Amino acid sequence: MNRIYPENSLILAPLSGYTDLPYRRSARRFGCRYCFTEMIDAASLAYGNAATRRLLDRGADEEWLGVQLVGSHPERIGRAAEILNQHDFDVLDFNLGCPVAKVVKKGAGAVLGEDADAAAAALELITNRSRHPVTAKIRILSETDPEPTLRLIKKLIAAGAQAITVHGRIRSKFYSGPVHFDIIAAARETAGVQIIANGGVTGASTYAELRGKTGCDTIMAARGAIGNPWLFRELAAPENYSPPAPEELSDELERHLREMMAYYGETRALRVGRKVVLDYLRGRGFPGHLKERGTALLTSADFAEFMKLVRQGPAARYRRWQRAYPEADRRLA
Repeated sequence: MNRIYPENSLILAPLSGYTDLPYRRSARRFGCRYCFTEMIDAASLAYGNAATRRLLDRGADEEWLGVQLVGSHPERIGRAAEILNQHDFDVLDFNLGCPVAKVVKKGAGAVLGEDADAAAAALELITNRSRHPVTAKIRILSETDPEPTLRLIKKLIAAGAQAITVHGRIRSKFYSGPVHFDIIAAARETAGVQIIANGGVTGASTYAELRGKTGCDTIMAARGAIGNPWLFRELAAPENYSPPAPEELSDELERHLREMMAYYGETRALRVGRKVVLDYLRGRGFPGHLKERGTALLTSADFAEFMKLVRQGPAARYRRWQRAYPEADRRLA
């Protein structure tokens, strides 16, 4: 079996609104090698949308980068694949798993993935137009019966997919509820191409469970990495992992936002970066009034004053909470 990713690879998923160049650089500082751009809308790319084209930026320091395309209109998908041929990517992934309304209402993402024939036809069009290796990301189609998912996978492989990432939840469950390891395991056992397991990775225990119960040696992390680039350090060597101290958290948050300012300009970076600030602070004991202040940052000077408060560390009650819940994710040292 040919492999797109080496054994024991850990991949950062394409995350809309997150995995831009500064975000990927943050993850790479903590050991992430395999990253994707944000999800690219085929129609926007085909029509020459400037903001969409900027999502294709690749840093000179990025040794490996994949791009993910989403869409349902054949002509636009084909044109988008041709445009991507002008750029240097290691993989072109086709999204057949996104469950959000603005994607599925266009007949794309997870709703396209529920029509195996249409999904395969779209992916075949991409493989015929693309110079990049083509993969697909799907969701399971049933929580109890592996056959619909296996049928989809078989058709995607016939259409040219060289690897398939399987998210172990159905579309209606979005990102909550149990991950159905048995369906992913059935895919790995029968597919004949590399299967990447996805869903529910937030720390070492969930990572080990996903690997152990699916038999997949390659894992894709998604929402568990939001505001937590230390996840990659943790999963690389869980037995030696120590969570970040408040000072390290503060240093990385500040560096991440400063890099966003350099990339986007101060005004846009602080507007786009508000959610990034909140993600770093979430679940780590910082008081509500500080988070509220983080949603109102307008200038670099605002941010500098805000970071002085962040560097004071979490509230005292957080230490009591840590002692009560020693196995919780997103801990601080």
